[in-house]
Amino acid sequence: MPDDTTAPGDEHLSGAEPTPDRTTDGETVDSDSGSEVEVEGERRRIHVTRGLVDLLLDMAEDAEPSSMNLVLAPTPAGEFDDDLGLDPETPVLTHFYMAEAGQSVSAVFGMDLGTPAGRGRARFLTHPQGPFELTERDDLAAVVLLAVPPWERRTLAAFDRASRKLELAVVEAEPPQEELD
Repeated sequence: MPDDTTAPGDEHLSGAEPTPDRTTDGETVDSDSGSEVEVEGERRRIHVTRGLVDLLLDMAEDAEPSSMNLVLAPTPAGEFDDDLGLDPETPVLTHFYMAEAGQSVSAVFGMDLGTPAGRGRARFLTHPQGPFELTERDDLAAVVLLAVPPWERRTLAAFDRASRKLELAVVEAEPPQEELD
């Protein structure tokens, strides 16, 4: 099954700002150094808008000491008004869906009505008391953005479902406006 949140083979972006990676032992690795994340022989970079990152970190701080678990959804880079310097099909995380939406129907019928079909192959999780790594209790997805206190970009990282760290590139662009018909 193709992964809606990554684009193997993307070159370093002029419109994206990689965030510093922080390993689980506290060592910091600078993504700007040109180092690439290797996952099963191919580089994996997760793109996310700065607005979504800032909003998620603000929500995590407000929710503390409770943890958060949100479904994230991408928008193809080609749908942005600005040229992001990415392949038009490259997914960029732009939206989140509240986990509580559709809970009562899901509890009775087992269907997730809170997330539109075909969306939500990524999650945002927080660990207010740590650790800065995925655990067996976490809900996993193709991509997981994990944040820990202090709620800053340096304490936000991307992982795949096997708990391997991925490169996180923050894109300086606003997603396209959506209209309801």
